[in-house]
Amino acid sequence: MPDPASTATERAAAALARRRRARLLHPAGRTFSAEVMIWGTPGPPTGVPLFDRPRRWRGTVRLSKGVATPGSWPDVLGLGVRLHRDPEPPVDLLMSSSAAPPVLRRLPLPRRRFTGTYSSILPFRAGRCRLLVAALADPDSPELGRSLAEVSSAAGPDAPRLVLAVASTVGPWRPFGQVCLDGRRGAREDAALAFDPIGNLPAGLRAEGLLAWLRDTTYRGSRRARGASAQSGGSLGVTV
Repeated sequence: MPDPASTATERAAAALARRRRARLLHPAGRTFSAEVMIWGTPGPPTGVPLFDRPRRWRGTVRLSKGVATPGSWPDVLGLGVRLHRDPEPPVDLLMSSSAAPPVLRRLPLPRRRFTGTYSSILPFRAGRCRLLVAALADPDSPELGRSLAEVSSAAGPDAPRLVLAVASTVGPWRPFGQVCLDGRRGAREDAALAFDPIGNLPAGLRAEGLLAWLRDTTYRGSRRARGASAQSGGSLGVTV
């Protein structure tokens, strides 16, 4: 049975999302189909099979602005990566614009450019370790641009790429995969897509603490206001 605090927070998030008639968090964004290639974690395994074992997945990627500032004005930028594992539930990795150094990788930082470091901000637990997940800029990849309009035209023959990485809260980033955008999806599919940053984590990774609780309840409320589920959107077919 849900506790009163969770119920109240979820209802408040749903009310705010209904009032703005959009997602509560990161309302403005662009969605793309993608290919996700995992080559495995260098060094000691993380204990998270999705990070440690080489494999290819079809994916859905959403790039977004946190409060939808105009044009190329600074904002906390968002990156959502969904890995499709039909018939199993999807895996969702959600990250926000941050900086790469340990002291800054847990802080959401506004910036103008979509190319840069994205961090999970929230540290996860994997066995006895605490891990952060990130998407880093590929120096050989085309730029994603400064605005959502520029992001929209970025996916073409020379598709932009992002490097997936994992790190402890103080250690260096360890690249374990790559995300390659390969096609823009329409506004209808973007509107239908709904991530679950806590319930759709990969096996071996779990979220703990107040921030995880708050993220879980606010995302549930936002999905509830939109009539969406934790698996809504991002399918390989047409989303309705």
